Amino acid sequence: MTMSLSRPRRYAAAAAVTIAAAVGVSACSGAAGGGGTVRLVAYSVPKPAYDALATAFANTPAGKGVVVKGSYGPSGAQSKAVIAGQKADYVAFSVEPDLTKLVPGKVDANWKTGPTKGLVSDSVVVIVVRKGNPLHITGWDDLVKPGVKIVTPVPSSSGSAKWNILAAYLHVISQGGTPAQAETYLKNFFGHVVSRASSGAVATTQFTSGTGNVLISYENEAISARAKGQKVDYIVPEQSVLIENPAAVTKTAAKVAKKFLEFVESSKGQEIFASKGFRPVVTGTKVGTVTGANDPSNPFPPVKQLTTIAQLGGWKLVNDKFFGDNGIVTKIEKSA
Repeated sequence: MTMSLSRPRRYAAAAAVTIAAAVGVSACSGAAGGGGTVRLVAYSVPKPAYDALATAFANTPAGKGVVVKGSYGPSGAQSKAVIAGQKADYVAFSVEPDLTKLVPGKVDANWKTGPTKGLVSDSVVVIVVRKGNPLHITGWDDLVKPGVKIVTPVPSSSGSAKWNILAAYLHVISQGGTPAQAETYLKNFFGHVVSRASSGAVATTQFTSGTGNVLISYENEAISARAKGQKVDYIVPEQSVLIENPAAVTKTAAKVAKKFLEFVESSKGQEIFASKGFRPVVTGTKVGTVTGANDPSNPFPPVKQLTTIAQLGGWKLVNDKFFGDNGIVTKIEKSA
């Protein structure tokens, strides 16, 4: 199957307490790539994809002898770590603001001028439930009914949390509701939250370990959990947000890190992302069978009402409105 999504940015061209993991991938010395190390600092959710990308890159001429060493954790915490001095050649975050914090000190201002405009993967916000969907959840409105216990990360450290909260709020707006009604829904939503994890990956672990009965998460994270044999189902709601994940090389990165980024953005790299449940950012990417998806042969169904950050005025406006000192979410959390 060929992946072709429609949105304002689509290209025909062609990832504090940290969960640290070293991904060592090496090949024969003296080959065309010349070896080297790529220090990858990323948010936690795409680790399976980057493990696979590192292995595949090592089997290319440019990647011969290259070792990719990955550090993974909450998106906001990882960004702060790099600012504080953690060594990084390649950075990948859940949300754009975590990357732009590194500009211009660590990352060049032109980081998003390439063929994919700085994006390496997409996803959408989904609702994850226990196997068999015992609460009969069908969409956002069911989440504020009695007995629903929601697991979602905390926005102060997690990019996943921001995407989740925006999707919950915007589902009201998408159906013709007012901002006041959307804020009321969000207050009710937070009243059902029983756990606020540091990251999307930690939230998934908490949920699969028995906390709560509904998890708000990335589509790819739900697919990954099912692929690993977790007894969960997920619903792609009729209203959601397009999750756009950026990546860049740092100013001090060696040439091999730039080659790795090029590989990630290539059709082969995007096929690997798709195999791990991410929606490709490159039009025409071939998507095969995706284990863990609701329909493995058609893993990325269209969302009836899909909102993008661009449609909301960009991340600067969104961050200030929802997550700033006087933001909607900040005030709700303080009053909770």
